[in-house]
Amino acid sequence: MSLTAWVDAAFAPDGTLARALPHFHARPGQLGMALAVADTIQQGGALVVEAGTGVGKTYAYLVPALLSGERVLISTATKSLQDQLFARDLPRLLETLALPLRAALLKGRSSYLCLHRLEQARHDGLAGERGAQHMLARVEVWAQGTRTGDLAELPGLDEKSPVIGLVTSTRENCLGSACPQFRACHVNAARREALAADVVVINHHLFFADLAVRESGMAELLPTVRVVVFDEAHQLNATGVQFLGMQFGTGQVHDLARDVLQAGLQHARGLVDWPVLTKALRDAADGLRATVAAPAVQTAGVSGRLRWADAAPEGVDERQWAAAMHALEWALRGALEGIDSVTERAADFARLHERALSAMQRLVQLSEPCPDDATRWVDAALHLRLVESPLDIAPRLQTLWSGPASEPGAWDEQDDPQEPAAAAPVAARQRAWIFTSATLGTDDALTWFTEPCGLQHARVLRVGSPFDYAAQAALFIPPQLPAPSDPRHSDRLADWAGDAIARLGGRTLVLTTTLRALRTIGARLQQRFGASGRIEVLVQGQGTKRELMDRFRNESHEDGAWEEDDARLAGQGRVLVASASFWEGFDVPGSALQLVVIDKLPFPPPGDPLVEAQAQGQKLDRAGRSAFREFALPEAAMALRQGAGRLIRSETDTGVLVVADTRLITMGYGKRLLRALPPMKRLETQEAFDQTLDELTRPSTTDPSSV
Repeated sequence: MSLTAWVDAAFAPDGTLARALPHFHARPGQLGMALAVADTIQQGGALVVEAGTGVGKTYAYLVPALLSGERVLISTATKSLQDQLFARDLPRLLETLALPLRAALLKGRSSYLCLHRLEQARHDGLAGERGAQHMLARVEVWAQGTRTGDLAELPGLDEKSPVIGLVTSTRENCLGSACPQFRACHVNAARREALAADVVVINHHLFFADLAVRESGMAELLPTVRVVVFDEAHQLNATGVQFLGMQFGTGQVHDLARDVLQAGLQHARGLVDWPVLTKALRDAADGLRATVAAPAVQTAGVSGRLRWADAAPEGVDERQWAAAMHALEWALRGALEGIDSVTERAADFARLHERALSAMQRLVQLSEPCPDDATRWVDAALHLRLVESPLDIAPRLQTLWSGPASEPGAWDEQDDPQEPAAAAPVAARQRAWIFTSATLGTDDALTWFTEPCGLQHARVLRVGSPFDYAAQAALFIPPQLPAPSDPRHSDRLADWAGDAIARLGGRTLVLTTTLRALRTIGARLQQRFGASGRIEVLVQGQGTKRELMDRFRNESHEDGAWEEDDARLAGQGRVLVASASFWEGFDVPGSALQLVVIDKLPFPPPGDPLVEAQAQGQKLDRAGRSAFREFALPEAAMALRQGAGRLIRSETDTGVLVVADTRLITMGYGKRLLRALPPMKRLETQEAFDQTLDELTRPSTTDPSSV
């Protein structure tokens, strides 16, 4: 039988999936996508599939990929989706299809515990404040029992915790085979498992991070893989623009100074004045950060990014910037001289020398005028991050997509002779590339996605959602709220949403487009509902993303078992106020979520240099095309669809989407944005909205499908 025949049989109403999975039922759209994926795997080439919510795209690409007998690489948008795919979907399907395949999960270095750096942090007391010391102690206890070293397994560890930098390695500071913990290294163990596996799950950031060092010949895994799937592919261009360039950060200088001081005092005490040398590094980095004063940071707007089109970033004095860059260069030169004098004393110094030299070279390059085919900006946070990115990544990606499966790939971050030999490359035939997401464009050619990613010649398939949105969902645009530009908008929206939340008893997700709105709405709702205890208001930033998601779903995770939270038994409702990452990848089927409120239309931040770079990369202005109509508007449409997609997650879900922005009905472009949304019933009045909420509060015992 051909692969398409096997796939057709698996998805049949009486096929393998229907017999083994209690909630599975045949969906024509899912089968159509699966057959297209199977055909692409057999023929090679690129397939772009926009699969609407509820199609079941994960099974649609996994089943043909697993049945193909080919080695498969799957890349997801985030580490949480990566974990979900590896821990839930893959094991379930491998068991259902009775396939004896090995699967492996591979993340970037910053996701894995580094035993050598943990030892350093333990003895050197570098964790700083008491909270960090407490978390470091928890890491030490957890380190005794973990097999994978994946920090995602450690409950309560915030992804922004400063401890992560202390107990993980980077490509720059890893000692490789000279490390005393080399054989026990969790990163190397994960890589060995990936090289031996039939299916490897990674994320987009890791893919592009390794693609960025492709020219260095760091290639092991990709040449052995013939089928590559990008799930949530709509993030590829934004991720690629950030990674396929060059970065330099003052935070990296602080990390370098810390590691130089530690190694110097441990291995070469008294030979160099290490405290003075490293203080010079920190002071120079802080001096560069200090040139970007508060007024300049304010001009960065929502994104926190400053344009850097001239000799200095926007709002920064050119002479002060040049002097600070020069001072930092000399501080790095001083560090190099100190390290050079003791290089033979320990392996740590050789790696520190490489890091200092690389940092200085990047700093020197960033001191020169920006190339015509690139753009620069500065991220102005606690530390500065100086970024140079290509305007157009399509040519580079197009070369990758069209190359043979046996061409040199890009996998390892570090070439090490003691690493296990890579699997042999597959035969020289065209690789199969599958790109899929629920939102890839508004036209049949999906040009919003295909053009910037160099996929104009790919096969394109659009599969609509099987949900009956007209019956399951409604759209309401409150006419009484002030315009989004009005300073009172967030306060008024919080009060209006509070009334709806009280009427519904919680079950609400509020998505904001800015952190300011997040804080304002979150605080106002917490103040309103905090005393009663009947409705709990969760706010992004007040807990890890996983904790907030679990809490909202009324779930707790203890000892590997999922259990109902006691608050659910008490009938407590929940509200989550969130921004950024919660606009996608947040899946709450059933009655736990029945109201999604979007504060305003999610246009790209005005003045954001990264957004401008993406628009410039599409050469719109040079072609006489409108950047607003052909870039900003499609970007807003895709983001709006992603946010709206949080509402209906199964055939039995019901709910209301609120977009608190009257521009959706008063501006000419509103019609285009409305067309991007699912065909929901429109609620025209507040009375109709209130009545719909009342209907949603009626008891329901429906158990939504989980497949």
